[in-house]
Amino acid sequence: MSKTRHDGEPLVRGYAVTHPPGAARLPVAAGWDQLVYAASGTMMVSTAAGSWTVPPARALWIPAGEQVRIVNRFRVAVRTLYFATRLNALPPMTRIVTVTGLVRELLLHAVARSPLDIDAPVDNALLTLLVDQLHQLPDEPLWLPSPAASPPIAIAAAELIRDDPARSVDSLARTVGVSQRTLERAFLAATGVTLGVWRRHARILASLHCLAAGTSVTETASAIGYSTPSAFVAAFKNQLGSPPSTYLRP
Repeated sequence: MSKTRHDGEPLVRGYAVTHPPGAARLPVAAGWDQLVYAASGTMMVSTAAGSWTVPPARALWIPAGEQVRIVNRFRVAVRTLYFATRLNALPPMTRIVTVTGLVRELLLHAVARSPLDIDAPVDNALLTLLVDQLHQLPDEPLWLPSPAASPPIAIAAAELIRDDPARSVDSLARTVGVSQRTLERAFLAATGVTLGVWRRHARILASLHCLAAGTSVTETASAIGYSTPSAFVAAFKNQLGSPPSTYLRP
């Protein structure tokens, strides 16, 4: 980081908080990018385009100006770094990455040490290394697109799935008052993906909230509508690349 301060204000700030279940709001002001890290628990961060599920050991980069809504089903510990946008720390696009090992320790240390003075050699070195490491991390497949404003039945179906991931497609269609085929066509038009693909991904993302709260694989599988734990584990691994037993491991 080579930018200098203006008006004596720090260009990097930190914030640590633990939220109870429910809607949450992080302090934010114009001109600040955010790196939001889930130290424990899982949260869902929604934008106009879709939602990001942020489980433990993952961090979400939110560029300045992006309006978000945060909801967590269980208790979640959040650690956030705010970067002045003129630092151009990361590209201005929302993305989520895995934060383990060195990157986790750098991030937590930066939050605890904040506000950071980038004119100070130690703080500058800390931020330079952290940002360099963040640039190298691959994105995680934890995003779910939101249906477009029309047709409304797609929006209604998406909300029903989020509220009850175990609900069947037939039940969804009956509840919104259309045939299953009509709902599937509407959902594809509204999201760009089929209802089956969207629903499978939504169920796996919903499982992260339960697993991070300590719910067993068996109970989680039942809660999101899988007939057996083995079917759930196979679907989880197919979606996220590793089984539940290792995915949330720090």
